[in-house]
Amino acid sequence: MTPPLLEVKDLHTQFFTDDGVVHAVDGISFDLYQGESLGIVGESGSGKSMTALSIMGLVPEPGRVTSGEIRLRGHDMVRMRPEDVREIRGRDIAMIFQDPLSSLNPVLKNGFQIEEAMLAHRHLSRKQTSARAVELLKKVRVPAPDERVRDYPHQLSGGMRQRTMIAMGLANEPAVLIADEPTTALDVTVQAQILELLRDLNQELNTSIIMITHNLGVVAGLCSRVIVMYAGQIVEQGPVEEIFGRPQHPYTWALLRSVPRVDATRHERLRSIEGLPPDLISPPTGCRFHPRCPFRVDRCFREEPPLETTSAGHTAACWVTMNRAYEEMGAGELLDVRPGAASGVHGAGVGQVG
Repeated sequence: MTPPLLEVKDLHTQFFTDDGVVHAVDGISFDLYQGESLGIVGESGSGKSMTALSIMGLVPEPGRVTSGEIRLRGHDMVRMRPEDVREIRGRDIAMIFQDPLSSLNPVLKNGFQIEEAMLAHRHLSRKQTSARAVELLKKVRVPAPDERVRDYPHQLSGGMRQRTMIAMGLANEPAVLIADEPTTALDVTVQAQILELLRDLNQELNTSIIMITHNLGVVAGLCSRVIVMYAGQIVEQGPVEEIFGRPQHPYTWALLRSVPRVDATRHERLRSIEGLPPDLISPPTGCRFHPRCPFRVDRCFREEPPLETTSAGHTAACWVTMNRAYEEMGAGELLDVRPGAASGVHGAGVGQVG
């Protein structure tokens, strides 16, 4: 097997505030391979976007990466000089930010903003970058690209602004493209077009994509592997088919149960996840999900579970994985954990399974 293109090892990102240290990203590790599409999902505040900003070297003050490794083609970006990271950022690794209207400069023309990265990293002439800006807008399916390069961001629709951001990210043909909620605030038709575009770019250019989203449908449509984050940690990761078909962590199970399914043979009321995410200044002891988990046992309060293999390529950090829950509940109460399907679990309480 070829070595990973991007390796994240035991990454810690912390914010030093007057109230205490916020453990925004707390010891996560994962690999990304050439041409792979990887999804990172979780609730707001789970650490998804901060993971992306840590990889890009863009953690805002008063935060910083305190330990760990971020290796791109074997080179640790955490220990690089800031000027060396700037040389990599935008050339080898690029990011599509969540809100294109606030990310694009309102007083600069779209074409100039696309050309800027090429002028900084590829040392092309202005004529060459202008021609490539039009070519990139055409590639991302912006109509009349030779006219749009002369427009300002406010003159574009939301979908075209997002396409412009994608064109900026692709300007230098990066090996890794990080997309942070690229379909937020777009209607479903435009969302589908953006996802189709990213899928085509992944296949045609062999660009590795990290898709950060809270939308599980986006992950199912684009990604081959998924990481589930909760309270700054990875609680489950594996192939998309495995995660969606047989999730092992109760948090993943709950996320899937909160999503409507049009293909379900039997419909029931969607279930919300009770409670709120924990305070990352003083997270709970043991498993961080235990205050909200219907399957918790005594051990969950005391010991933090490690990521353990549950099947080939599938790991989960839980003392009571769904496999164990099935065994404890018996054949008469087996769960069909697919979202929208009928479930045998109603009101499972503390200590009922373990």
